Amino acid sequence: MPLSPLEHDRRYGELDQVMRAYAGQPADDTADKPSAALTAYLRQTWHSRPWALAVAERQLREYADNPPGRLRLRLGEFYPVPDVGLPEGEIQQWLYCLADHLRHSIEQGEVPPAATPATHWEWHARFPELGQFLGGWFSQDMPDEFDDHDTAVDDYRTSTDPQVVARLVGELHELLALDLDESDYALAVAELGMEVDQPAPYAPSGWLALVADRLGGPRAEYGSPTHGDAK
Repeated sequence: MPLSPLEHDRRYGELDQVMRAYAGQPADDTADKPSAALTAYLRQTWHSRPWALAVAERQLREYADNPPGRLRLRLGEFYPVPDVGLPEGEIQQWLYCLADHLRHSIEQGEVPPAATPATHWEWHARFPELGQFLGGWFSQDMPDEFDDHDTAVDDYRTSTDPQVVARLVGELHELLALDLDESDYALAVAELGMEVDQPAPYAPSGWLALVADRLGGPRAEYGSPTHGDAK
C-alpha cells in the first residue's frame, strides 16, 4: 500500500528536500566537489535547519543501501528518486556521493559561505513567503484579478495573517540587503514567481522597497479615527 504522509516524512522527508534542490540543476557531483545544487542545499540548510543535515545523510545512505525494486515503487511503498539525468545504474553511487559530502560537511564544520541564492530551490527555501506572495498575487493572471499592483498588495495584506505579513516584510528587507544589480533583482522576482512587470516608473528594487514600506506600516482599522483625528 502507498506510504502514509507520516511514514514518508519519517523515512524520506529530508531525502526529498535534497532531491528537490536538483530541480533544473545538473547532478554533476564528484567525490571531490559537490554540485551547485548540493552546495545550495548545504548553504541554506546550515543557515536555517542545521540538524536536518544529519537526517539527510542518514536517509540518503539508507536508501542507497536498500534500493527499492520496481514492484515496490509501482505500489508506492518506496520514495521514487526523480529523474536527475543520470543512468539508472549510477543512481546508487550518486546517492552515496551526496551522503559522503554531507557527512564531511557536518564532521568538518565546512559551511558554504553566505551568498546570493544560486538555484530555483534556494530562492524559495530562503524566501518562502515572498515566493507565496509573488507567485500568488503577481502571476500572469494578476491583471484579470486586480485593477493594479497596489490593489493586489492591499488584497494580500487584508487576507493574510498579520504575523505572516510581518514575515514577508522581513524577507523583503533581507532581499534588498543583498544589494544586487537591477537585472539580478529582476531575475530574483522571476525565480520567486512574479510573472508581470513591476509598475512604472519603478525598477524592481524600488518596487520591492515600496511594497515593504506599504506592508510594514500600521494597518488601518476601519471605523476607528486616524491618529490625527483622535481626541
